[in-house]
Amino acid sequence: MLKASNLSVDVADRRETVPAGEYWIDTIGAGDTFRITDLKGNQAVDTLFFNANNPHERYSAFDTMREQGNLYLSAGTTLLSDEGNPMLTIVADTCGRHDTLGGACAGESNTVRYALEKKSMHSCRDSWLLAVNTHEEWGLTKRDLTHNINFFMNVPVTPDGGLTFEDGISAPGKYVELIAEMDILVLISNCPQLNNPCNGYNPTPIELAVWRQNG
Repeated sequence: MLKASNLSVDVADRRETVPAGEYWIDTIGAGDTFRITDLKGNQAVDTLFFNANNPHERYSAFDTMREQGNLYLSAGTTLLSDEGNPMLTIVADTCGRHDTLGGACAGESNTVRYALEKKSMHSCRDSWLLAVNTHEEWGLTKRDLTHNINFFMNVPVTPDGGLTFEDGISAPGKYVELIAEMDILVLISNCPQLNNPCNGYNPTPIELAVWRQNG
């Protein structure tokens, strides 16, 4: 569902750009609003959400899809944790839908989907592993890299239940905006994938903005 926001990034409490292929890890407080903007269009933003006060509680694709009765995420969707608790609610979305089935690219999937020589290409899982090993204060390991959301990514489900990676439906300036229902640890890989159309074969930067409830 398309829904525009009434917030202006010019008055955001925090605003920064994440280069193509880089990671971003930080917290947003309960009640804060968090926006991800696709600056150039057709970029995939692989995102993990954790309870910042107990990172062993994390986003669950299964629970979220089951409770909302929809495979895709958009305005009005509440993201649930693996304990069934509301984590964030999508309150604005100018893209239309976001994927939570396709998973994240990795060396192994690059090999299976494309070719053996693609294994060493940079991937979202590599970005996340770098982040958790650089930020040991969160106590995360590779075992915590589970269900993710692929914001702006187009992964249609075929009639026989398969998945296809298609050209994106986003465009320059499209955004998704969420309100945190609890203190959230966010881990983003601004996807470096060059082998399928999720990034238009050309990864580009994104912008993140935060409006604090008690700014």
